[in-house]
Amino acid sequence: MQPNGPGSGIERGPGRHRLARPSGDHAVALRIGRVLVATAAVASVAVSGVGFAVYREATTGLTTSDALDGIANNDPDVNGADTNILLIGLDSRKDMDGNDLPAAFVTDTLHAGDSDVGGYNTNTLLLVHLPAGGGRATALSIPRDDYVDVPGYGKRKIKEAYGLAKADADTQLLDEGVTDAAERERRAREAGRRSTLTAVRDLLDVPIDHFAEVNLLGFYDVATAVGPIQVCLNNPVHDTYSGADFPAGAQELSATQALSFVRQRHGLDNGDLDRTKRQQAFVAGVMAKLSASGVLANISELRALIAGTKNDIVIDAGLDPIGLAGGAGAVMKGDIDFYTLPITGYDTVDGQDVNLVDVDAIRAEAARLIGP
Repeated sequence: MQPNGPGSGIERGPGRHRLARPSGDHAVALRIGRVLVATAAVASVAVSGVGFAVYREATTGLTTSDALDGIANNDPDVNGADTNILLIGLDSRKDMDGNDLPAAFVTDTLHAGDSDVGGYNTNTLLLVHLPAGGGRATALSIPRDDYVDVPGYGKRKIKEAYGLAKADADTQLLDEGVTDAAERERRAREAGRRSTLTAVRDLLDVPIDHFAEVNLLGFYDVATAVGPIQVCLNNPVHDTYSGADFPAGAQELSATQALSFVRQRHGLDNGDLDRTKRQQAFVAGVMAKLSASGVLANISELRALIAGTKNDIVIDAGLDPIGLAGGAGAVMKGDIDFYTLPITGYDTVDGQDVNLVDVDAIRAEAARLIGP
């Protein structure tokens, strides 16, 4: 077990990982890590001999996006055969059509407030680098409160890029006479995704080949499908805000508990910073469990996993699961290193706490860790 305090490590689940520069906040990194897991699972099926029909069955119903098209200065060829996937955790209490999730489910099961909480903030931004040939993967966490240039909006927290663009697009679509709420939601979210992708691309100065997005409901669905994951706490925690109520020691978390575990920031010595450590450890635990459980070799279990998760996941239209299989296989074995990109300090802007960053230092770190 590891202590919970700052600078003293992380709560560990099974799996192998490494942390550097423990800063930042990604309220739902678990859900995003599991999107990667689900993607890897589909890819494994596609190349394992069970055939294209199973792959088609698994992916039918997934929402796809063209948001990567036209992103300025985004040339995946720079990476050669390597692949960068941006994993986005959307802190939204709404479904794909913009409808509020059931109030009782959000408040009682997710302990996530009401539909007005969170808006369309991207509380998780995790860039996963898969090297050509299936070598060890690297995951870069971008702190959600990094105060950066968001194209069209000036200096903002990077988590706000999605919601700002989505809201403006929604207003414009209304002005254009688009009255169908579901259609307007779909198109406005595309604007939000494009804004987030552009902001991340500009910040890191590395190309983004693919992306996946999941919201709170998607997290819960995936957590339910994967089943309980073991974690270990040195100290007991009790937080009424997130619903986290855990004793010290090793324990298995249900889907509801998992969401509380990765969302808790109150009652931790470093708040959001300690939460990032939990999430990265939990992602490693999820990958280890899927690898050890044999679910990827069991077609019926794999079908059930994908069926239970795909309705609230968005992937880019150009994602090629077959081409992704090699790198994702390494991830599934736990061959992944987690890093949190550096910040230089803190400030308050318009009453909001922000992370100050040195863009050149971030780009240098990204180039060192995943550059060509």
